[in-house]
Amino acid sequence: MANTSSAKKATRKIARRTAVGRNRRGRLRAFVRRVEEALATGDKDKAAEALKFAEPEIMRAASKGIIPKNAASRKVSRLTARVRVLNA
Repeated sequence: MANTSSAKKATRKIARRTAVGRNRRGRLRAFVRRVEEALATGDKDKAAEALKFAEPEIMRAASKGIIPKNAASRKVSRLTARVRVLNA
């Protein structure tokens, strides 16, 4: 347990930031899940639409430090490739 007032404050700040991070991570996963589900059903239009909303959300998560930038780019690239194959 924290003893000093600064340590107690740090604990409160960490708890707040953790909550924000969890919320953003969950939001990211939800957007990616929508694309995955659309790909699984084979619905081209739904997959393209879901990707259109997911891409900025993924990049926003990268800019906020939720996931590394290269991981975000890789995820967008792979999802885009899968949607493209579906449309072909």
